[in-house]
This record gives sequence, structure tokens and C-alpha cells, in this order.
Amino acid sequence: MSHALAQPVALLAAWTFVIFFWMYLTRIPAMMRAGIDLKTLRGGTGASLDQKLPPEVQWKAHNYNHLLEQPTLFYAVALLLMVTGGESALAVQLGWGYVALRIVHSLVQTTVNITRFRFLLFFAASLCLLGLVVIALTHVF
Repeated sequence: MSHALAQPVALLAAWTFVIFFWMYLTRIPAMMRAGIDLKTLRGGTGASLDQKLPPEVQWKAHNYNHLLEQPTLFYAVALLLMVTGGESALAVQLGWGYVALRIVHSLVQTTVNITRFRFLLFFAASLCLLGLVVIALTHVF
């Protein structure tokens, strides 16, 4: 059985790992340049690096965290629609819209990080997600 909604789900999961690797490929060298010894480093969180590393480095980490926040709702709703047979052409379009907007949001946040652009992209993606939630509600009730 083919689930068209599975494609944007898989792509967003893969994109999360693109950001994951980009984050570490930029963060580890920056930590070394900042004199942070990874062999003896204990405790702390990624947020504690905000004061020690350049913002451009941390933007990747912030985006990675963002990809593990609201998209979890996207994954749940998309899977709910797939499992219950609630996929529709509109749901698939909204799924692709959500993923495309989140990828563009990532690119903005990890490069230029202009807040007004990020906000507009996040808001537009959130509207796509809201549409999926409404479809799910009407399908299961």
C-alpha cells in the first residue's frame, strides 16, 4: 500500500539529519577554536554554548532543536492520517507545504537568521499543520 503522505514525512526526518550533521561539522571546530576541550568537558547543555561560540555556529543547533519540536506534531498527525485511511489530496499537499516551508525556514535560520523571514515561514508552515490537524479531526470524529 502506497502512502503519499509518507514522502514528506520521510523527507523531513532526513532533513533533520542534514541539519544534525551540519550542526556538528560547524560546532566541533568552533568549540576547538574557542578552547573548549571536548575530552574533559562535563555537564552543561547546548544552550550553555551560546555564550562561548559565534551565533552563526549556534544557529544550526537552534534549528536542529526546532526540528525536534513542532514537527513531532506533524509526524503524529501524518501517521494518524495514514494509519486511519484519512489521507487525501489536500492532506498530501499540506504535508508537502509544511515540509517545504520548514526546509526553507531551516535554510534561513542556519544562514542569515533574519527573524521576520523566519517568523513568516514558521507561521505559514504552522497553518499547513493546522490544516492537517483539522483534516485529522474531521476524519476521526
